[in-house]
Amino acid sequence: MTHHVKSQERNLTLQKEFVLLDFADVPHLQWFLFGFFLIIYIIILISNGTIFLLTKIDPALQSPMYFFLANFSFLEICYVSVTLPRMLMNLATQRRRISLVACATQMCFFFILGTTECLLLAVMAYDRYVAICNPLHYPLVMNHRVCVQLVAGAWLSGMPFQIGQTYQIFSLPFCGSNQVNHFFCDIPPILKLGCGDTFINEILEFTITVLFVLFPFLLIIASYSKIISTIMKLPSATSRSKAFSTCSSHLIVVVLFFGSATTAYLRPKTGQPEGTDKVLSLFYTILTPMFNPVIYSLRNKDVIMAFRKLLG
Repeated sequence: MTHHVKSQERNLTLQKEFVLLDFADVPHLQWFLFGFFLIIYIIILISNGTIFLLTKIDPALQSPMYFFLANFSFLEICYVSVTLPRMLMNLATQRRRISLVACATQMCFFFILGTTECLLLAVMAYDRYVAICNPLHYPLVMNHRVCVQLVAGAWLSGMPFQIGQTYQIFSLPFCGSNQVNHFFCDIPPILKLGCGDTFINEILEFTITVLFVLFPFLLIIASYSKIISTIMKLPSATSRSKAFSTCSSHLIVVVLFFGSATTAYLRPKTGQPEGTDKVLSLFYTILTPMFNPVIYSLRNKDVIMAFRKLLG
């Protein structure tokens, strides 16, 4: 009887926390991975922080495009800060336990910010569409009030959906194994640990992915189809080249982010090698935020000039 009670207490304790396995399968590389991801995190903070600062202090970077870029850079800092510090702590201490409350909080913030990124990239595509396809109406259409409303919509639209989804997932009973084969609390590996029927959760995940990932991506594709069509009608090669240069950076970021995120959440989950989710997640959670400032700065003369002025 006493043994049975102790067993129940132990099971109850297991249900109050998860173990994030992250890269536990390569124990000899823990300190190398810690140093590697720490350097990446510092690069992301400094590079995105620099772009955010430049867009605030340089008079030449006060157009709507740079207003959206400032928000995007700030978003990237928040986005990686939801997952990377926890992963660095796990690698340094080898203590991989995370409470259900902490796991739910991380998941909720991660997907709220991920939703914001998808919508903000769609807003940036719309900005380029208006600038190139309707240049005479651009100052009127993309006035400061409209820009603020679009950014606020991008930040706030996904919140109720992601809070509801997180609540639905963590309403499930969790029993058996408490090991999450990931470096953060992502939905698919958490659902694998649920004991109840997860069909509703999987349908909800798919619906939200279509609504906030696939739909913005299709809007971006539609915008760029019109942009490319308009650019090809421009009379001179110089004007075509200049028009392409204003939107090529954004297009590269869109392909990197949406390509990896869509593959991760809309691909079939069966028959995939173990650890595929972790590899795909590294692209849209860490590598894309690291490359974004490089892509935007190296391909943008205004940003390069502002950076040179900042250095004096």
